Amino acid sequence: MKTYKLRSLLLALMGWGMVTAVFAGTGNVTVEQDFRNRMDSLSVYIPIFNQPLSNEEREALMFLYAYMPLPDLTDYTGKFYKENVDYSLKARREMPWGAIVPEREFRHFVLPVRVNNENLDESRKVFYEELKDRVKGLSMYDAVLEVNHWCHEKVTYKPSDSRTSSPLASVRTAYGRCGEESTFTVAALRAVGIPARQVYTPRWAHTDDNHAWVEAWVDGKWYFLGACEPEPVLNMAWFNAPASRGMLMHTKVFGRYGGPEDVMSVNPCYTEINVTANYASVSPVQITVMDKDGNPVPHIPVHFKLYNYAEFYSAAIRTTDAGGKVSFSAGLGDCLVWAAKDGYFGFVKCSMGKDNRLILRLEHQKGYSGTLELDVVPPAGGDNTPVVTEEQVMRNKERFAYEDSVRNAYVATFPTEEEIRIWADSLGLEAEKSVALVIASRGNHEAIMKFLEEAEGRRDDALSLLQVLAEKDLRDTPVNVLKDHLYNTLPADRKDEFYYRYVMNPRVSNEMLTSYKAFFQEVLERDLERMQADPEQWITFCKKNIRLDTDWNPQNLCMNPDGVWKLRRTDAHSRDIFFVAGARSMGIAARIDEVTGKVQYYAGGAWQDVDLDAEKARVSVLRGKLKLTYRQVGRLEDPKYYTHFTVSKIEDGMLVLQNYPESGTWKNLFKEGADMDAGDYLLVTGTRMASGKVLSTLSFLQVEAGNTVSAALAMREDKNDVQVIGSFNSEDLYYDIQAEKQKSVLSTTDRGYFIIGLLTPNTEPTNHALNDIAACKEDFEEWGRSIILLFAGEDDYRRFRADDFKGMPSTVSYGIDPGGKIAGEICEAMNLKDRTSRPVFIIADTFNRVVFVSQGYTIGLGEQLMNVISKLQ
Repeated sequence: MKTYKLRSLLLALMGWGMVTAVFAGTGNVTVEQDFRNRMDSLSVYIPIFNQPLSNEEREALMFLYAYMPLPDLTDYTGKFYKENVDYSLKARREMPWGAIVPEREFRHFVLPVRVNNENLDESRKVFYEELKDRVKGLSMYDAVLEVNHWCHEKVTYKPSDSRTSSPLASVRTAYGRCGEESTFTVAALRAVGIPARQVYTPRWAHTDDNHAWVEAWVDGKWYFLGACEPEPVLNMAWFNAPASRGMLMHTKVFGRYGGPEDVMSVNPCYTEINVTANYASVSPVQITVMDKDGNPVPHIPVHFKLYNYAEFYSAAIRTTDAGGKVSFSAGLGDCLVWAAKDGYFGFVKCSMGKDNRLILRLEHQKGYSGTLELDVVPPAGGDNTPVVTEEQVMRNKERFAYEDSVRNAYVATFPTEEEIRIWADSLGLEAEKSVALVIASRGNHEAIMKFLEEAEGRRDDALSLLQVLAEKDLRDTPVNVLKDHLYNTLPADRKDEFYYRYVMNPRVSNEMLTSYKAFFQEVLERDLERMQADPEQWITFCKKNIRLDTDWNPQNLCMNPDGVWKLRRTDAHSRDIFFVAGARSMGIAARIDEVTGKVQYYAGGAWQDVDLDAEKARVSVLRGKLKLTYRQVGRLEDPKYYTHFTVSKIEDGMLVLQNYPESGTWKNLFKEGADMDAGDYLLVTGTRMASGKVLSTLSFLQVEAGNTVSAALAMREDKNDVQVIGSFNSEDLYYDIQAEKQKSVLSTTDRGYFIIGLLTPNTEPTNHALNDIAACKEDFEEWGRSIILLFAGEDDYRRFRADDFKGMPSTVSYGIDPGGKIAGEICEAMNLKDRTSRPVFIIADTFNRVVFVSQGYTIGLGEQLMNVISKLQ
């Protein structure tokens, strides 16, 4: 058996004399000291420092190793970092702006490989070779625009799960969510030596969403851009107006950073800076935290929480000083400030711009009950979009269309459904499952198909393994990883979905999938049967041998299980993944519970909770039941989890969200009662108004062991204001009759509010509705937003007599809803009982919020629509 434990290496072997000389010459002593201290404390062997290195290479590598998080230290080789350093220095030498980028900006915003929490890859070399000639002859400003055009050729937006794919995986897939698009674009800019960083609003204040974009340093100034969404100029994007309503926009800067921005926090790996003032009006507040006796409470974290997705989310955390004070600067809206110590907690609403100083008292403790109504008001905002010429706009649109065609040509190389069926039949695979899996794998289809082809004799198992993976796993998991879990999962007497999901499945949480089963079976060879027979021994091993490190992974990146084994030191989340991975490698069903985050293994017909904290004695967890009662408010028949309400457990005075599935509702979760650990909880409900304001209720309650506790799920309403009543996917497609092609609603409306109407031609209700809209033509044209009127099919449109409604606003366009997808979604979301009654009108926006719905015969529809529109901000 191999020995995997890392040995310490004498510091002299790292060439300290040369390094000291280099740093003495640059005056950069802090990096040297940080590097020395870290390598000494970890006793880690870094072979790359034994190789011949130039002074520039050695200094750059020391900078990376001094501050990289633990997973990056264990999961990637020195050779990997050396190649990235070499290409960073190459770009600095060969790009025309290389000489003008200051040392600070190069070190913190070009050299680092990591952007945020993505999986690292070899993209720097690939991107440099593809982009260098494309941007060499451009100014730095134009080069940023050009790189973004190139990024749009490769990737477009599509929402997905929270794991962030690597830049190359995004290219292979040809789409990604905003966090992946911005990670990809930052990586591309850095590859050609342009300082870049990902800016992130952890949560919007005015709507239930978040966003990430890019800032690039150009000739001494930071500019922003929408990743993979090229515009004619910088500082222009669809989110100009939303960002002006933001309460917090920030970025993480690798290493110790001494730039001019407001520093939010500093940890061993990065400096977090506040860039909100670049986008919105801001104001500071000072919070003094006091205990129940009125004494200041020093050195504790204070959470600044924004209402979003029906919870109060910690957007920023600051630490009190010796006098119990903490300062924070944010956009001019409301937040909830929360702190806790020694079992006591307290909270206070803060209105930024109105409240300059507040006292937060830790006056509540276990058993606290109470109900509090809060009106949460977001910043008002504005629009700071720069002026562009019509010529610039048209040129950009032409390029945009061309770039779409380039990307679509690449996507067209993916196998078609018919090609996959023929291939599946040739292998004897179930066609429907195979088609779904290969289509979902997109640019990774060759790996998925090869895996199935080579699984001769095990193809049913291979299909079942692929089916328990997330779509993103299908898009970026290599063949060798899939083979490890197919061939090295220990056999079981019975193979069912439970076996595939909790034993064979390589995925534990949000980590990148790796080949860990063969690894564990080798390193645990002597103890495998003993631990398999008694999982408690595996628990004991982990508690005894895996040391928690609370400092060197502040982003909670996932360390690979083999990295945890080698270093024997990791963060709590990676330790939990390590435990589950090891258990599954022994044939023991194990998981991290999605709702509570608890580590569990299956034995005796039930899930057994695992406590891996070596400092705590194991305690039996008592269970109770929480039942919520609900009185219907307006059209809201069945409130949705994450949209209308959430439940958080209060542990040591802090809120821990219970992560129920996104499909969770009051009816399927809490109407009949949900089993929960006994303890204290906070129920949060919220009604989001069209202005972004939230009518929230906080209910503190206790779940008692063995008992069912009832509580009211109270949804507040304001009949004098516009409220969000549902959702609609603005990415939905329809056939645009005038353009004679299929389009998304978003591509027609652009960002903002719009109206959709579902029509049945030549009927009295439809004719009344259209006449009412025509009567308000001037008002609708002044509003200026799109009105899309949809027919169920081509036959309906042919029967429609447009000449009967010549006074329609110029903002109206007509289309066909193929297959009734849009109609079905509207009826479902709006809980419309009669799905055949037309017309149906909604007002919605491109944040997918519906604020108005009307169905059937209505007099004065135009005025009703304008009445709602007049209240929208």
